[in-house]
Amino acid sequence: MDILNALVALTNYILIPGMVYGSQLALGALGVTLVFGVLRFSNFAHGDTMAFGTAFVILFTWWFQSMGISFGPLPTALLALPFGIAATAAMVLITDRVVYRFYRVQKAKPIIMVIVSAGVMFVMNGLVRIIIGTSEKNFSDGARMLLNPADFKAWSGLAEPLAIKTTGAVSVAVAFLCMGALFWFLQKTRTGKSMRAYSDNEDLALLSGINPERVVAVTWILLAALATVAGTLYGLDKSFRVFVYFSLLLPIFAAAIVGGLGSPLGAVLGGFIIAFSELFFTTAWKKIAGYLFPSDWLGDGLYQALSTDYKVAVSFVILIIVLLVRPNGIFGGK
Repeated sequence: MDILNALVALTNYILIPGMVYGSQLALGALGVTLVFGVLRFSNFAHGDTMAFGTAFVILFTWWFQSMGISFGPLPTALLALPFGIAATAAMVLITDRVVYRFYRVQKAKPIIMVIVSAGVMFVMNGLVRIIIGTSEKNFSDGARMLLNPADFKAWSGLAEPLAIKTTGAVSVAVAFLCMGALFWFLQKTRTGKSMRAYSDNEDLALLSGINPERVVAVTWILLAALATVAGTLYGLDKSFRVFVYFSLLLPIFAAAIVGGLGSPLGAVLGGFIIAFSELFFTTAWKKIAGYLFPSDWLGDGLYQALSTDYKVAVSFVILIIVLLVRPNGIFGGK
């Protein structure tokens, strides 16, 4: 029985949060690796693109709620997602036309594009603060729990309750749906194949009659969709604060680099590696160990390697190790 309690505690504190956070990081890393693979620069504005899209999803969610429109037990934000994606797609397409296109025509070096994206990041951060403010926003509604811990305890007879939040289940389901749709698009559609050809060899792709501006536009639209969905899922699971999305840049880039920058499959795997690594080192293991060992063996410690305040340090250390040992990542990215 104690082993079952320990397993349930492990599921509560590691497995479920790791799947939820990992799916959010995977979507974010997919956006980063898509821009790097096709447009050949690291987009430092990605975190604030997520914030921008989420801000519009929140505004449309509030509008729907004011009209009495809901999605039953699911968050109303899911109904608002298409509108947030449309607003974000318009924003990034305008930004590309006004800013990035000039440097792309000049064939500027990637480091110049990175610096330009940093400037775009600050502008977008300011826009989000103007649009929705800097205070914390909670916009999750619908059913709070998919699996109520009290119901699980009554059913199982275990001391440790199993809890599954609706927003967590939605995060995993929507993220895997989006990942599947993206992989299908890149592998099966003519436009997706054009993007892959352009990414592999730009000159040969141009000789084959591929329209580069169309490829660039589709890339930005896909980025807008991935960023808005990732940002919304993170905001539903936690809460929305504009500055948090900037801090997500490090684990997202770490996930993309661990998997192999430019590799979509690597981005997904990297997202889960970073998520579970952060949880492994910042979780207090005493609760789980308490079911497996006598209490007098454990002492007063929490058996926590790092405080949750240092969660980002785990991503940073993993990033440095990968850059030193295998800079191309698991799947041999660029």
